[in-house]
Order: sequence, then C-alpha cells, then structure tokens
Amino acid sequence: MHNFKELIIWQKARELVKEIYIVVNLFPDDEKFGLISQIKRASVSIPANIAEGAGRNSDKDFTRFLSIANGSSYELETLIILSLDLKYLNKSEFEIIIDRIKEIQKMIYSFKNKINKS
Repeated sequence: MHNFKELIIWQKARELVKEIYIVVNLFPDDEKFGLISQIKRASVSIPANIAEGAGRNSDKDFTRFLSIANGSSYELETLIILSLDLKYLNKSEFEIIIDRIKEIQKMIYSFKNKINKS
C-alpha cells in the first residue's frame, strides 16, 4: 500500500480539482446539470482513483486505478476543449488547465511504468 497523501501526483490532481471548481463557477447557470456537472465529476475522479488504487493490496490493482484516473483526465481534457469551443473559457484559462491536465497525464504514465518495473 502507498500513502496517497504523499504522492505528488495525487497532490497535483487535488489542486487541479480546486482550479476546476473555481473556473466552472463562471460558466452559464444553464450548464449546471450538464457540462459543469460532468467536468466536476471527471476532475474529482482523478485524485479519487489515485487514492483508491493506493489503498489496494497489490501493484496490479494500483496500476488499474491509475489507468482509470488517466481515462478521467482525458475525459476532462475533452470537456475543457469543448468549454473553449463554447467560449465558456478564455484562451488563457484554457491553456493553464490543459497544461495541468497534460502534466498529470505524463505523471500517471511514468508512475505506472515505475510500478510495473518494480
């Protein structure tokens, strides 16, 4: 088992969630049960799956949950792209969020490889 709170990848994913919640507050109210809800769920899923995987008894289980977290990061990336397309985000906000998502995706990939090699 890993202590998820010590994992930099979990800490960065948690920070991303906070940023996402701040940004979506600026979206139109009619997106509350649509895009906003989906974006929040996808963002929360990333650190939640990292934590759940860290609590499992095997590295195989952990890498499976890291894969789920990574899938959620790609879902979130798509939703953020759509938000830009719909002009709910400006280019600057978009780039900051996308850079953070891509950093987490790279970290998940590297971490999975590290676990699989041990």
